[in-house]
Formats: sequence, structure tokens, C-alpha cells
Amino acid sequence: MIDKLRNIGIIAHIDAGKTTTTERILYYSSKIHRMGEVDDGTTTTDWYPEEQKRGITIFSAAVSIKWKNFQINVIDTPGHVDFTAEVERSLRVLDGAVGVFCGVGGVESQSETVWKQANKYRVPRIAYVNKLDRVGADFDKVVAALRKRLGANAIPVSIPWGIEGDFRGVVDLIKMRLLTFDESALGSKVIEGDIPKELDEAAAVRRDEMVERAAEFDDALMEAFLEEKEISPETIVRALRKGTIAGKITPVFAGSSLKHIGVQPLLDGVCALLPSPADMPPVEGVHPESQKPLKRPPTPELGLASLVFKIETDRHGELTYLRVYSGTLRSGTQVFNPRTKTSERIGHIYQMHAHERNLVDSVGPGSIVAVTGLRQTWTGDTLCEKKYPILLERPLFPETVVSMAIEPKSSADRKRLAETLEKLEKDDPTFKTRSDEETGQIIISGMGELHLEVLKNRILNDFNVAANVGEPRVAYRETIASASSGEEEFTTSVGDRSQYGHVRLDVRPNRESVKPRILFELDEVREKELRRFVPAIEDGLKTAVLGGNIAGFPMVYIDVVVTAGKVTPESTDLAYGSAAVGAFRKAIEGTKGLILEPYVRFDVIVPDEGLGDVLNDLNKRHAVITAMDDRDGGKGVLGSVALSKMFGYASTLRSLTQGRGVYTLEPYDYQPVSDEEVKSLFGGLV
Repeated sequence: MIDKLRNIGIIAHIDAGKTTTTERILYYSSKIHRMGEVDDGTTTTDWYPEEQKRGITIFSAAVSIKWKNFQINVIDTPGHVDFTAEVERSLRVLDGAVGVFCGVGGVESQSETVWKQANKYRVPRIAYVNKLDRVGADFDKVVAALRKRLGANAIPVSIPWGIEGDFRGVVDLIKMRLLTFDESALGSKVIEGDIPKELDEAAAVRRDEMVERAAEFDDALMEAFLEEKEISPETIVRALRKGTIAGKITPVFAGSSLKHIGVQPLLDGVCALLPSPADMPPVEGVHPESQKPLKRPPTPELGLASLVFKIETDRHGELTYLRVYSGTLRSGTQVFNPRTKTSERIGHIYQMHAHERNLVDSVGPGSIVAVTGLRQTWTGDTLCEKKYPILLERPLFPETVVSMAIEPKSSADRKRLAETLEKLEKDDPTFKTRSDEETGQIIISGMGELHLEVLKNRILNDFNVAANVGEPRVAYRETIASASSGEEEFTTSVGDRSQYGHVRLDVRPNRESVKPRILFELDEVREKELRRFVPAIEDGLKTAVLGGNIAGFPMVYIDVVVTAGKVTPESTDLAYGSAAVGAFRKAIEGTKGLILEPYVRFDVIVPDEGLGDVLNDLNKRHAVITAMDDRDGGKGVLGSVALSKMFGYASTLRSLTQGRGVYTLEPYDYQPVSDEEVKSLFGGLV
């Protein structure tokens, strides 16, 4: 039953304990019979060798479990910013999420990033404060940070009994009972008892606070609270659920997954407080041709509406992951892709358990599955029925910021390298390839040094392609300093037929949108005349903005606004695409161009004795330090810096801190390269 289904993601900063928590969830739900550990490289969802070697999650992994009378589809997502696309595409198809926070580190840099991603897709969340057994853990401090740094209406629904080395269990504020976990049974046995006297007062105060905040979302609870009547746990849960699904409340749970404390109450919270697919609004899309808005509620009788959010390729073949929103998906049937305007046949359908597959014949609304047999489908594509077409919103992915050159070792390897790069680009929306026209080299781009390192290892090891790989370098971009206009009247002849296209447009700076926007500002008559040439104009302009103006880098922070066009009997798509490119070129030649480089926010955690050396090194890199705070056993240093200044920082930080320092980088902006650097880097092109 769809109301007993939960689609959730586990999201967090790196090292907050996502994968350990997922492993405990699998064990307590009897999905696995032996718990793996991240440090041993034996966890279920971190199955890829690179993940096991590095002790981090690289690829999002889907597992399906039964908990009591609920089915929960869980996606464990990466915490490292280089793999942010895995989080982005997972959140796009989920109904709820569990934000995991370290009881010591609290809200860290990537915590904010994934929280903002969840805000963008309006995903209801609950929070889990993990690692409360560690030295320096502070539950209340983390709750306060959730409210201050994330703007979350964080409401504890459980509180810790003890802290750090004395952490022994949790108090369930809804039922007002103490929960402890039998360590001899690896926490699988939950023992319910009376609240200890030393916690009586604190628990009562926290419960009143929880009820008062939850009462805003339920009139019956508000009335009972004001009249000081006895309040049932069911009444509290109903109110918390309403607020959570509305995105107005974030219930907070306490625990330590490593020490087997608090995971089962968290699972109960997933079932009780997060939405089923039936609780979410109907998925919204548009008709592929008319662009008329459409909605599809989650019922199996309607036409199929599903979204591809991930493609996974290895030497054995290709798996396409998708979320079904409405209708029924059956193996062996034809599905329609509105982007390509083609139909493909569904092969096998699998319920996934990390990299293990469970074959099923059909699935209905709310299902998250992997299928085989699709060859022309990419991440973000909609799959539907041809007689009931719909186009769903695609996930949006950030721009790549780091590049490196790659070339085959021999001519025999050239074809295999090209095929492999095409597969990887299809898999990963933040991986891009292009050819450098001047050098003839293939340039691959990604989200960071670690991202490209993993991709390089996949090329060399997973696909066994012999290739030479260069050093990482910054992926520069271009923009314009001021608005400019361009106009092109394009005419040509193909055989005995003339072709004509005419476009007038403006190119305007727009610092609010990194990705170029193509807009149309036409009067009613011209809009009607040009309507059938809009796709050709858009295709031409998309190609043009990739070519840049100064040094051939893709352009960002611009709006391309088509303002006019003349249509004649000789007008064709080809001519209009060429006219759009010509008009764009004339426009950007009429204004000063700027070369931009990516900037990153950094979060460096360093022991106290190494702080001075780390600050001196950051100053040498021209970093701007914006804040410092206390962290577990040291200091946190936050700020921003040009990405080009941070290549190789991992080894430098290890050297300065005897291997104890850690850091994260998060791309956030592009800023102009100085004229002096332009002359040095690009031979004076300004």
C-alpha cells in the first residue's frame, strides 16, 4: 500500500556517520545479518573499491527494507562536495530525508549545502544528532546550530541520557519513556523503562516545548495543551507529522549509530513523521509540445510518469535508475522519451540492494527501481506513455570547476577512450568532455581534484583503457562587462533552394544566474511568427555560449534575449540557427569580455598547535578568512579563496598538522581574473 511506503535519503557532511547509520538500519530491519564498518571497508552501500579504500561514499546507493509494516526505500548519499551531483539527483526523486549531524561538529559546511539542496526540492526532513558518545558532544549546541545556521524549526523529540563516554540511551519525549539498547545484542533489543529521576525535570520541560511548537499545526493539540489536558502520543505524532510534511518542523532525534543507540527510534520516526508518496502533491510537468502545465497524482491507473535520476555504467552494462510518480511500469513494455521523441523497450526491472539486484515484473507509483534495456536515455529524462505524454522538471547540476587533459596511449586505444568518456558523461551530469581545438587534446572536467581522481581511476581500472592523464587545472569561464546588441541576417542556398534567417538579440550581464539563460522578448505578432523556429534558435545559442569570446571558455552570468526576427517563405531551421549564432557573436564582440575563475569556500579543521602554520599558509594563498570557531580538539577556519590556489592542499595540510588536519572545499562563485594574470595565462587576451 502506497501509504506504507517511504522514500528517504540519508544526507550529511562527510564523516557525520551516514553510512554507519545506514548499515545499522539494514541490520535492525534484518536486511543484513552482519553489520559492516566504514573503517574496515565492509559496509553494504560503500561497495565500490574506491569507496572502501578511501572510507567515503562516492556513489549514492539505494536499498529497500521492511520496518514493521512499512517499506522504506533508502538512498545513502555522499557527504563530499565533489560528488554533490549524487545528492542533487537523489533529492529530486525523494519524498523525505534524514539529515545526520555529528554531535561534536554539528552543522558543517557540506551540511549547509545538502540542506539548501533539500530546501530547493521542498523535501520534508527529520534530523539525527549522531556520535553523542564522542568527547565534546553537545546535543543542545547542535540543535541550536540547526536553528541558527540552517533556519530549521528544530524540535527535539528525543534527548540523550548521559553524554560522551556516559551516553547510555535516549528519552522518547513523545511517549515519555527511557529507551536503552542491549549492547550484548548489538543494540537490536530495545529496552523500555521509566525516565531516571535526574532527567525527570529536563524531560518534562523539553516535552512541553515540543508540544507547544507542534500545537501550531493541530487545533486539537493546541486546545488540549492550553487547557492542560492529558495528551496522547498519537495526538502529538499527528501534529508533528503535519508540520514536518509542510516543511515547517524538523523533528530531532538523538543517538550514536556506532554504539548502537537510537537507530530504531529514528526508523520509527521515518515511518511516523515523513510522508508517503500519497502525502506529497501530484508531480508537476508540462505537455512536451504545447507546454501546457500537467499534474499526475500517484495512482497506478493513470498514464506512466517517471523520472530518470541516475545511470550507472560498468564493463558489464548499464543500469538506469528511475522514480515512478504515476501509472505502472512493466518489464517488456515500450516507454516514450519526450526529449528524444523516441520509444524504448524496458528490459528487466530491479529492486536494488546497493549493487545487488532483485528482479520484479512491475512497479507502481512511488517505486524507485533500476531498469535495463535503455540506450538513448540520459539523467533527467522523463519516461512516459506516448498517448499520455508529460515532461517533468530535470534536476539542475552545478558547473564544473576543474579540468585535466587525457589522451590515449596508442591509436588502438582512441576509440575505447571515446566510448568510455561517453559512458561516464552519460552517468555523471557533472562530468564534461571537450576537445581543445588548438592542441587537439581531450579535456575532461569535474567538480574537484578528488572527483577527477576517481574518474581517472574508473577509466584506467574499471574500463581498462590505456591513457595518459595530465595534472588538474582550473576550468575558466567567460562573461561580459556590459550589455550589447547584435543582429544577423543569414542567407544561403542549398541546391536550388534559398534559405533565410534573421535574429536580433541583446546579451546582458546577469550575476543572479551562473548558467546562461535564453529568453524571448517579442511582440505578439513576432512571437507567433517565430514560434516554430524557437528550438533552432535555442540550439544555436546554446552552442554559441559554449564557445566564449576571448579564449574559448564557456560563458556564464549572461542573459541572451531574442528581441526580433523576420520570417519569409524561405525561412528554415538551419538558417535561423546560424542567424542566432551570428547575432550572438556580433553582440559579444561589441562589449568587453572578462575571464573568470572559480572561487571556493573552505572549512579547515586543525589542531590548536597547528593553527598558526595553517593560517600563514592560507594567507600565502591569498585566502580571505571569514570566521574561526571551536571544533573537536582544535579550531575550524572558514573562508574563501581562488580554487587555483588550493591544488595540492591535501598534502600541504597533512604536512602542517602531522596528518590531523582535514578540510572541505565548496564551489560558490566565479570572479574576474586580473589583467596581469590574463596576460600571464593567455598571452594578453583581454
